[in-house]
Amino acid sequence: MIRFRRKKTEITPEIVIRTIWVSSFLAAILTLPALGVFFAIYFTTANLLMAAVIGFGLHFVTLAFAERISRRLTAIFS
Repeated sequence: MIRFRRKKTEITPEIVIRTIWVSSFLAAILTLPALGVFFAIYFTTANLLMAAVIGFGLHFVTLAFAERISRRLTAIFS
């Protein structure tokens, strides 16, 4: 039988609030630039496929750097 040790950690309201702020800013950083590029390309060229491919591509490129962005945001809010 596997038994896991229980860690006694207290989660303070400061930690919860900081986590909410970091995750909100991270979500905005990951989505807003891709949406902006998507809409800009779609409204200027009227090509939905090209706008979707470039928008998704930008989204996944920023997603690749999500860990670094999250660490920096956590350092800023700490």
